Amino acid sequence: MTVTTDRPTRRNNGVGGSPLRPDGTLKVTGEFAYASDLWTEGMLYGATLRSPHPRARILGIDISAASAMAGVHAVLTSADIPGKKTYGLIVTDCPVLAIDEVRYHGEPVAIVAADDLDTARRACKLIVVEYEVLEPVADMRRAAFDPDCPRVHADHGFGGRNIVRYQPVRHGDPDRADVRAAAAVVVTREYEVGMQDQAFLGPESGLAVPAEDGGLDLHIATQWLHVDQEQMAPCLALPPEKVRLTLAGVGGAFGGREDLSMQIHASMLALRTNRPVKMVYDRKESFFGHVHRHPALMKYTHAADATGRLVYAKAEILLDGGAYASSTEAVVGNAASLGIGPYECDNVLIEAYGLYTNNPPCGAMRGFGAVQACFAYESQMDALAAELGMDPVEIRRINAVHEGSILPTGQRIEGPAPLREILDELITMPMPPSARVRKELPPGGYGNTTKGDGVRRGVGYGVGIKNICYSEGFDDFSTARVRLEISGGEPVASVHTAAAEVGQGLVTLQAQIARTELGVEHAAVLPADTTVGSAGSSSASRQSYMTGGAVKTACEAVRMEVLELAKATMPELLEDDESWDDVRLAEAALVLHGRTLAKLADVLGTTAIEATREYHHRRTVALDPETGQGDAHVQFAMAAHRAVVDVDVDLGLIHVVQMDVVQDVGKILNRLSLEGQIQGGTAQGLGLALMEEIQTRDGLVRNPSFTDYLIPTILDMPPLNMRILEFADPNSPYGLRGAGEPPTLSSTPAIVAAVRDACGLPLRRIPLRPELIALPEAGDDDV
Repeated sequence: MTVTTDRPTRRNNGVGGSPLRPDGTLKVTGEFAYASDLWTEGMLYGATLRSPHPRARILGIDISAASAMAGVHAVLTSADIPGKKTYGLIVTDCPVLAIDEVRYHGEPVAIVAADDLDTARRACKLIVVEYEVLEPVADMRRAAFDPDCPRVHADHGFGGRNIVRYQPVRHGDPDRADVRAAAAVVVTREYEVGMQDQAFLGPESGLAVPAEDGGLDLHIATQWLHVDQEQMAPCLALPPEKVRLTLAGVGGAFGGREDLSMQIHASMLALRTNRPVKMVYDRKESFFGHVHRHPALMKYTHAADATGRLVYAKAEILLDGGAYASSTEAVVGNAASLGIGPYECDNVLIEAYGLYTNNPPCGAMRGFGAVQACFAYESQMDALAAELGMDPVEIRRINAVHEGSILPTGQRIEGPAPLREILDELITMPMPPSARVRKELPPGGYGNTTKGDGVRRGVGYGVGIKNICYSEGFDDFSTARVRLEISGGEPVASVHTAAAEVGQGLVTLQAQIARTELGVEHAAVLPADTTVGSAGSSSASRQSYMTGGAVKTACEAVRMEVLELAKATMPELLEDDESWDDVRLAEAALVLHGRTLAKLADVLGTTAIEATREYHHRRTVALDPETGQGDAHVQFAMAAHRAVVDVDVDLGLIHVVQMDVVQDVGKILNRLSLEGQIQGGTAQGLGLALMEEIQTRDGLVRNPSFTDYLIPTILDMPPLNMRILEFADPNSPYGLRGAGEPPTLSSTPAIVAAVRDACGLPLRRIPLRPELIALPEAGDDDV
């Protein structure tokens, strides 16, 4: 085990070093080309007409005025879809354009292509849609349990209800008499998590260009090129090979680009007009144009004996998937399987539901499913500690999982699970001064709202466990093509994958791996597109594991090819020592770099060696639909946060003074990128705890702008101290452990716990609001 607290000073451009990102300076200076910057000669602009209602029947659409407008080249509705009319990541329930009914506020109804964007948007306003407005299904509990609740989808839903997926997890028996008798304390609480937006800064955008072969080329900001292609091709009535996608510059993702947005729409308009069509959402439209984090209602019961050891746990978890399924099935699987967190417990019953409603669609967002459950189970651990008079860290240490622990799903943790070590490191990190120092902002910030009266300090802890890679039997793999050749007398490696660089530093890492495995100084990463095999999605903290594994495997194949060619054509270059194995021989051949490769080129008449390889992780299985048992996950990652906050209990204002985090990453591949992931994940967890929520009322979105939807700025972020542990996973490339999502989980409950510590209120709903934090006057009801 290694504890890393400082950056290495030695410059190293291979694995373990921190070479600078090639896009970093360009993004800081504003020179980077995002998808919204795309331009080509003769292109048109696309725009979308969206539903003003969360639920309504479409009785008629009149496009005549819009079609007659000068500068308009196409106005399309669902009647113009060339092929299949629906798509979806898991369930094909989402219409390309609304057919007979709209199911959420902002659903696309018609699309327009025009000479310029203003003309396209004005034409949308001329389209007349006749609606029969219906009562929306907006309440989760009604959607789940009311047998008289209207169906959001007549032909989709578990058990004839508005249930996308129901997943129980049964382990032991929490209701057995002797189990209940062993409990010294029992804590039952209800929790709520609001709808969080990914809030990426680059809106949905892309450019569709019709091709001479009847297909098209789409340059798009996305997270998963091949799944976009798979969903698009049937709707466009084209074979997949005629729908070619190239990754354009992405301005953040966090799960919000896993689903399609304008991909099919721009392509339909381009094919209809035979002109390139660009679509770019404005900020308001972006709030309607992608999925969000599932809101959740959760009821938890935890019981512990007098020593603090968990006796049993029960949970009911409701997750609002909105109008269409998106990745709700997978979100439910994560929430159910990780529902009590990184703690051992012999008796567990979890019932998780993913629901259809007429609220905005929800799908993937950083840490999906695990984030919602983490807020609840960590709040429960604090409540148990309070009931027992125990230290909140100690109760977590007592129940912490470790290598070999059996989870409620029956899965054994294989490989290190150093939660106790993480907690031990966390409590040794220095605390801020007990009194607020001059440089610290008070609650209320620069507005000087607080004078210091009524300000209380609190400290809180949070721990999270997240599955890494895709789960439940999904054949997750990544493909890489690596080419080694002589250029300018030097060996150069080129790496080609379809992996989406969405800001996490993946391009840098692929080059690092090539340099390390091939022993070269020069490595280039080619643009990601669909001319190479799938690399899977840039989500689930999987790309370093999966695409990193694919690049490493392809490099190894190239390296062995060099060895075999060297053996066959230049035996004099290799020492005849039988004690050397093939790996050492391969390394010896590569030490010769350009000299060896140049001689091989003379012999073979070529200067390139190339290999394409797929990398698959170990097999997983789906959770049993009745018991929730099964080895569903590839790898587990854990992080822990400590938060220190100042709270003005009179005004309900909060200032996060300091955050400390400890995370096990298995192996540091690029420290700079890793630190950025931990900082970013912590910031999004802070946002969920204190400010970020898409607010809806009867299905209508009330705050689709950054004026009303608040995200943390640099002034909201406290000093973040981190310690990074390296407990290598023997089953992963380089021993790495996916690192992007865990800090999002644990930062949220840590901050809320600190606020509870300051004000003494239960605070069971996030994000926290001032009216929930300000201490009530005498006689007021408990918050």
